[in-house]
Amino acid sequence: MTVTLEVSEGVGTLRLDRPPMNALDIATQDRLRELAEEAARRDDVRAVVLYGGEKVFAAGADIKEMQAMDHAAMVLRSKALQDSFTAVARIPKPVVAAVTGYALGGGCELALCADFRIAGENAKLGQPEILLGLIPGAGGTQRLARLVGPSKAKDLIFTGRHVKADEALAIGLVDRVVPAAEVYEQAHAWAAKLAQGPALALRAAKESVDAGLETDIDTGLTVERNWFAGLFATEDRERGMRSFVEEGPGKAKFL
Repeated sequence: MTVTLEVSEGVGTLRLDRPPMNALDIATQDRLRELAEEAARRDDVRAVVLYGGEKVFAAGADIKEMQAMDHAAMVLRSKALQDSFTAVARIPKPVVAAVTGYALGGGCELALCADFRIAGENAKLGQPEILLGLIPGAGGTQRLARLVGPSKAKDLIFTGRHVKADEALAIGLVDRVVPAAEVYEQAHAWAAKLAQGPALALRAAKESVDAGLETDIDTGLTVERNWFAGLFATEDRERGMRSFVEEGPGKAKFL
């Protein structure tokens, strides 16, 4: 399988495994969507790590496969391409990308689907599609601009240049830079900690932030208000508040 899902400590690791560079061909895209949807459904998966292995995250799409496609073929395929990445972005649980080596093109776009990105010191990220006479087609023009702002996004997209881990951190493309050998360990630890939290509240927080970014503030506040009030019907809210009153803050244990 080119993508696998393994679960440990409440964390589902979505692992790309298509040596040598984890090129994202159609079969890999489709498998990624299937497993992202599975991770979203499974109760034993409370957080997710995206990982490509010790050497490379994903170096982009399978260019040889794309070269053989004409306009009509890509009209039919482009929605499925975006849907596979959107399935990752819409996992209603915390998602962290563990980025080692290259995360280029579709690889960078996949990392953008995570809530948090931990990069190794050897990481290089970018959207080089312009060098092929193309633009990013798996969400890069939209998610990158929302993350780092339109000017920095246009710099990367217009030039196709790669950014090293330190620059990626400076512009907000990644959130933490660690030694390459520690990337997966730290990503898993971050996810495992969140996996112990209140699942419905985490889902509500993620949906409120993501939905709010796509709309006006009044609509976003309505989304927040509805989730906030709705959580008062949950056992996690009762557990959290009872623990706070009886034991002090930060000691609640959630199921």
